[in-house]
Amino acid sequence: MPGQHGESLSCAEARESARAVLDGLNLSPVVMDNVLTVVSEMVSNAGRHAGGATAFQVTTGAGTVTVEVSDHSTTPPRIRPWAPDEPGGFGWRLVNQLATTYVRIHHDGKTITAVLTFAPTGRH
Repeated sequence: MPGQHGESLSCAEARESARAVLDGLNLSPVVMDNVLTVVSEMVSNAGRHAGGATAFQVTTGAGTVTVEVSDHSTTPPRIRPWAPDEPGGFGWRLVNQLATTYVRIHHDGKTITAVLTFAPTGRH
C-alpha cells in the first residue's frame, strides 16, 4: 500500500486504510484488533503531540504487520509513569505491549515503526 501523506489523516481513515491492506489475510479477530489499536494510538499520538501524521503506511510480511507513522516532531515518544487516576498517557505503553517499536529521527521529524507478529490461522 502506498503511504498516505497529509496532516489531516484521522484515526478512522488510518484504520480503514489498514483494514484494506489486511483484508484477505484471514487474520484472527484478536490480531486485527491489535493492529487497529496500534494504528489508532500511533495516529492519535502524532496528532496530539506532533502536529499530525505526515506519512502513514501499513505493510505485511510473513507473520508480521508493520505500521509506520511519520510526523514533524524530533522528540521521541516516551512511556509516562503509571498513573491510573490521571486521564490519558496509556497509548504509547499499549503500543509497546502489542508491538516491537522503533523510532527513527530524521531531518524533518521522526518515523515510528511498530511491528506486530502473529501466527497464521490456517483459515482460507
